[in-house]
Amino acid sequence: MKLIGIAADHNGVNIKQKIRNYLRNQGYNPIDIGPFTNNNKVDYVDYANQLSQMLCNGDIDRGILICGTGVGMSIAANRFDGVRAALVHNTMTAPKTREHNDSNILCLGNWTTSEQDNFKIIDLWLETSFGEGRHVKRVEKLSSIKQKVVFTNGVFDILHTGHINLLNFAKSLGDKLIVGINSDSSVKMIKGDNRPVNTELDRKKILESLSCVDEVIVFDSLDCKKLIETLSPSILVKGGEWTADEVRERDEVPETIDIKIYPMVDDRSTTGTIKKIHSMSSWKKNG
Repeated sequence: MKLIGIAADHNGVNIKQKIRNYLRNQGYNPIDIGPFTNNNKVDYVDYANQLSQMLCNGDIDRGILICGTGVGMSIAANRFDGVRAALVHNTMTAPKTREHNDSNILCLGNWTTSEQDNFKIIDLWLETSFGEGRHVKRVEKLSSIKQKVVFTNGVFDILHTGHINLLNFAKSLGDKLIVGINSDSSVKMIKGDNRPVNTELDRKKILESLSCVDEVIVFDSLDCKKLIETLSPSILVKGGEWTADEVRERDEVPETIDIKIYPMVDDRSTTGTIKKIHSMSSWKKNG
């Protein structure tokens, strides 16, 4: 059950109470931090600050803020690093702020939007998941906090654009990027007897020559679970079409490690490069 913080100013008290009851009926656990009467005027900044701090501390999973237009609440909340407060006045915007921006606070206007539409907005916002993929690198650029250690892994046999983009993205998330690469013997077990093209020592040297890579570790197992357990990085970066939840379950990644998925670059793969080289060699031989 998700903990959802709710707050308003005097202009949003009445609808806030209805939203609180609605969320409870929908199976959520709303945390109402006030105010509880509209008899006295209050400063929206105070309530936006309190709810935003609760979100940053991990006390709530998401938040909803209401004032006359929602503008003041969104401005105040977005001063907190890690908060992505979305001002929403229509049903088209609501799911996009989740899918594209991974918003974690919803700001509503009691003057600008009908009560019925505000409830539709809440439903859409709560039901929509973050789209990840191409949106990840954009959302991460919003944060000024740098994580300590970032880890990614792979064969990294013949480097191509997709590899470089992934490594640069991974480095942008933290202070130190550690790359784990499969040993020659484990690559053969995964890719076949004709791989790798480059030895583990050569692959290690090439990666270490990149300015975005701080350290390269060769591991001999088919997966890097033990290496992740040993390093205990703050962030694990994976490339591909898997979601973060699927990677966490598949690789048994602890909840303490954040997982970021970087989208694969179309038409860029080591296997494709090797096939292209073979076709060119065959063409020249036959020609």
